[in-house]
Amino acid sequence: MSSILRQTVLIAVTFILAAIHSVAGSFTNLYNFRDIDGANPSCNLLLSGNCLIGVAVSGGSGGGGTLFNLNTDGDDFTKLFNFGGATGANPYAGLILSGTSLYGTTGVGGSGGNGTMFKISTNGMGFTNLYNFSGGGDGANPYAGLVLCGDILYGTTWGGGSAGNGTLFKINSDGTGYSNFYSFTAAMNSGFAYTNRDGANPFASLVLSGNTLYGTTWVGGSSAAGTVFKVNTDGTAFTNLHSFSGSDGARPTANLVLSGNTLYGTTWEGGGGSPGKGTVFKINADGTGFTNLHNFSGGDGANPYAGLALSGKTLYGTTWGGGSAGNGTVFKANIDGSGFTNLHVFTTTIYNGSAYTNRDGANPRGKLMLSGNTLYGTTEKGGTYGLGTAFSVTLPSADLTIKVSGSSVVLTWNDAVFQLQASPSQSNIFTNVPNASSPYTNTINGSQRFFRVQAF
Repeated sequence: MSSILRQTVLIAVTFILAAIHSVAGSFTNLYNFRDIDGANPSCNLLLSGNCLIGVAVSGGSGGGGTLFNLNTDGDDFTKLFNFGGATGANPYAGLILSGTSLYGTTGVGGSGGNGTMFKISTNGMGFTNLYNFSGGGDGANPYAGLVLCGDILYGTTWGGGSAGNGTLFKINSDGTGYSNFYSFTAAMNSGFAYTNRDGANPFASLVLSGNTLYGTTWVGGSSAAGTVFKVNTDGTAFTNLHSFSGSDGARPTANLVLSGNTLYGTTWEGGGGSPGKGTVFKINADGTGFTNLHNFSGGDGANPYAGLALSGKTLYGTTWGGGSAGNGTVFKANIDGSGFTNLHVFTTTIYNGSAYTNRDGANPRGKLMLSGNTLYGTTEKGGTYGLGTAFSVTLPSADLTIKVSGSSVVLTWNDAVFQLQASPSQSNIFTNVPNASSPYTNTINGSQRFFRVQAF
């Protein structure tokens, strides 16, 4: 249970009434990357204890990127590993953690020059190159991260495969048993773009539910604007759930998030406007019910590169561009698309003679990670040295207030994230108030009643 779940707001509905006000969310630049540390972090961060772990695409002593960690307060930055050459180079995607082992990919490098899969301990020791992509039938350029189920890793490659349009693969966590279990089909020039039936060039990580994998492709499909797909882990029953047309979004680069029977995601381009600046969407896991939840217009953000983080009824994400300075945003929205709010707008960069710098960073590409009431992320550019930052955003609290209205009291709170609960005693077990939404009216009938709000 996160810290925000443990923070309880209590109000006794008797003859004494109180109002609780929250502290507004706040942005913190945790770290400014320098070339020797690594540069241009484009990944989501991983939390282990109070330590954030991530990779930088470039920089480091080998120039091919780094593996790093730092504390959640920004202290004790440590470079754990330098990528380059035979170890692989340019790790674009975030890592996954199993025990004390980290698993990840590099977009290029390795013995074939077409990217690798690797394993390394959380202390930076024991680097193992699990697989070197050849660029042929086995795939090329794994820009996305991995998914681990038991002892099997699943992933995607941008290129390679039988048609050169990318693959889906699996491999044992010890590096044995590599299998390309799906190759995206050849694309045909339809007169304006290359189309096919299933999509092409998957850029995002997969999502696993049972024996079904869900993902997206950058291009291809019936309108050459990318697809949402599902496939069994053995490669059977591939289904194109949705082909983007442009007006509903185009060129998804981000992994999906699955909640119940609903998939949520973003597209880099498309949606309303000309040209479209990207969207937030949802679709049922069987391909029905596609809904465009939000069309970015520029001022509210543009070109969401990363996937979404979901907590309760709230989606959190970033845009690579847009906002008042054109350098991207951190946003939230309800799962029905309502309540869209920018939590942070990255500031203007200034050219200092060698790089474009600012105080907070610019152009976030990695998925946010939510821990308690704090979001953690990275920016590809900006910061003190113009080479990116690691940051946190502390979210607003529940904003529970109570006011007298005749013989009743009216409670209001942020019901997109928090559930109203009640108990006859502060020491008793609290239960959800059925169908409670803000504002909620409670009649004062003489009996004492305690209320609290708690995150979903």
